[in-house]
Amino acid sequence: MEAVRRCRADWRYPTTLLCVYGFFSTVKPLEPFMIPYLTGPDKNLTAEEVNNQIFPVWTYSYLSVLVPVFLLTDWLRYKPVVVFQSLALFITTAMILWTQSVQEMQAMQFFYGMVTASDVAYFSYIYSVLDLKRYRKATSYCRSVQLLGFTVGSVLGQLLVSFNLMSYNNILVFTLVLTAVAFLFACLLPMPEQSMFFHRRQKAVTEGTETIVVAKEHVHGSKVSLDEFRVEKRRETEDVKELEDEERAESVGAESCGNVLLQLWRDFRLCYSTRQLLYWSVWWAMATCGYNQTVNYVQVLWEHVQPSQNFTIYNGGVEAVSSLLSAATAYGIGFTEVRWEQWGELALGGFSGLGAAALFLMTFTGNIWVCYVCYIIFKCLYMLLITIAMYQIAADLSMERYALVFGANNFGALALQTIITSVVVDSRGLGLSIIPQFTVYASYFSFIAVVFSLRGLYTIWRTQRSSKDLTTPSDRNEPPDDDEHRF
Repeated sequence: MEAVRRCRADWRYPTTLLCVYGFFSTVKPLEPFMIPYLTGPDKNLTAEEVNNQIFPVWTYSYLSVLVPVFLLTDWLRYKPVVVFQSLALFITTAMILWTQSVQEMQAMQFFYGMVTASDVAYFSYIYSVLDLKRYRKATSYCRSVQLLGFTVGSVLGQLLVSFNLMSYNNILVFTLVLTAVAFLFACLLPMPEQSMFFHRRQKAVTEGTETIVVAKEHVHGSKVSLDEFRVEKRRETEDVKELEDEERAESVGAESCGNVLLQLWRDFRLCYSTRQLLYWSVWWAMATCGYNQTVNYVQVLWEHVQPSQNFTIYNGGVEAVSSLLSAATAYGIGFTEVRWEQWGELALGGFSGLGAAALFLMTFTGNIWVCYVCYIIFKCLYMLLITIAMYQIAADLSMERYALVFGANNFGALALQTIITSVVVDSRGLGLSIIPQFTVYASYFSFIAVVFSLRGLYTIWRTQRSSKDLTTPSDRNEPPDDDEHRF
């Protein structure tokens, strides 16, 4: 029992459980072949029904539940939402298998919107049960395992379809088993005792107690006097008691919720008052919107370029290759020494332009292999840039504020995506076919490229001009004035 207790107390225990859950929940062999399955004899839906009536529901559902799920995730302390996500994923898979009409498929998309909105619980859970020094390693494990699961699912689906080892329905039954395994591991996760916003005071009390222990150890290893330590210890003890009194005095009710929301609003205003963070966040929201639209509807484009009934499709292999290359591209950024504060905005514009060119070529080519290659290039470019943006934004933010900015940027992306979906895709809007849709997406990224390229050139010009102004007084052997030195 003691060994089991020590194992559960170790940081590897919750990390391993979360990684196993992340792997089994992302192995989806049928996902790269969803369009051929829905439009084939199993479901007998038309491409227009899937494209213009069924898929848009996911966007609307995602937007409607994102903010409530974000707040409930923190209030419920993550684990219940992770368990709920696994249940919603099971329901989604079951509905794909056993339902057929357009209305039933729209309900399936609603549940899938709740699955994707609950991702915030998966990525936030680990920060509530681990020490700060373990954050980076645990985060890398969780993200890598999710990528591995998606890659394994894509490769497995490709093999099963190419060699006709399983029918589409049997693949879905196999996916249901994997989802049930994920649910089991979600239930085994330990319940966190604290969270970033609603349950953070207990953490503060613990940190205050740890400060006393550290101070005591510091006394034994240094020349600080015992009286000084006692004064410091008394002060820390009083602070901890005050925090404990406040914790007992406040209840988790409407007033506490209002205080949290007010603090979130203050942090939101403070974070986005920084101009550089604002520009990076604008790109994040705009590019993520376009990326999501492209990934959601690219199978419809592939089906249009060369219908799957006439040849063996390679969607699974393409998704696996694009995921692995995107991971390698994002990983390589960590070893690149570039002054992103100076060159970052130009990089956002330039690489977004390359992504737009890839989308245009995908749209108007009649060759499926060219379409595949352009998709891989586009996905790698996005993963490259979003990694840079996330690093630049997170560099000067605490974990709580980074979570807030992360959620706000994704909400902005989803709001833009909802507008584009309702106007361009939805049958109640323009209801465009797939080629005009991708023309809109390519033009959208072209707009992003122009805006951020101009902004990047301006940033470089301003930086060089400032550097020249700083060096001019020294060239004339004159000391710079105080204002120039501060600038």
